Amino acid sequence: MRLLLVEDDTELAGVLGAGLAEQGYDVVHARTFAEGRMLAQEHTGGGGGVIVLDVMLPGGSGFDLCRALRRDEIRTPILMLTARDAVDDRVRGLDVGADDYLTKPFAFRELVARLRALSRRTSAPVPAVVRVADLEVDLAAHRAKRGGRHIDLTAKEFALLECFVLHHDQVVDRAEITAHVWDENHDPFTNVLEVLVRRLRRKIDDDFEPKLIHTLRGAGYRFGV
Repeated sequence: MRLLLVEDDTELAGVLGAGLAEQGYDVVHARTFAEGRMLAQEHTGGGGGVIVLDVMLPGGSGFDLCRALRRDEIRTPILMLTARDAVDDRVRGLDVGADDYLTKPFAFRELVARLRALSRRTSAPVPAVVRVADLEVDLAAHRAKRGGRHIDLTAKEFALLECFVLHHDQVVDRAEITAHVWDENHDPFTNVLEVLVRRLRRKIDDDFEPKLIHTLRGAGYRFGV
């Protein structure tokens, strides 16, 4: 798989490039904002690639580059690398179009795992609108309605619904839901997930038939008729 690494630290880029090449990636390295934008057009435009993007770059920030690539209609998955551990920076990265992030310093095997997860997530095209029974979820616009009625959802409620509809008629376990809805700092042993499921169920199931959210004790959840 093609991988564009946009990183101004040449020593780190060399180590990452060598390791990723051993994992089967065809690595191309860019050092600046302008070079990253140009190479993204040349090496990922045909699809099937991935971009690893550092936040601190000569000529512009990684946030600005990510935003520019999305404006260029490059839909290649982007994983952002940041040395800052602030929530605002992680949220900003996702808001400008990144698919995932990793905070420096990180373990190389975690980077590889994140890249594999991105590859699985993007291996099949995701429809803009998903329909399950009379529920309609617009994944691009972050809107949902059921029976023609608009449903007001918080960001976390929509993320949970997105996870459900993308895996409808499949059993989804706690770990997979947690990975989709929260970051790696979320404590999986709290009851926050159950609370969120109850809130979503009240909004999309309580006043409608058929019920769509099904709890499978010991296994997770199944979304569908």
